[in-house]
Amino acid sequence: NTTESTGAVETLDDVPEHVLRGLPEDVRLFPSAVDKTRLGVWATKSILKGKKFGPFVGDKKKRSQV
Repeated sequence: NTTESTGAVETLDDVPEHVLRGLPEDVRLFPSAVDKTRLGVWATKSILKGKKFGPFVGDKKKRSQV
């Protein structure tokens, strides 16, 4: 069951550079499996339960802003 949204297709050009630089080594951004107009986060290999990522950079957003 997929959800398609209307509007332009999100590309890597839309992603701030600091986000791309901050991705963990085995994580990539590719078209979403849920919404083909958006990017999704994909792992190139299994990630162990409890694995921590960071430090994170960027602007803190409220839930209503995302």
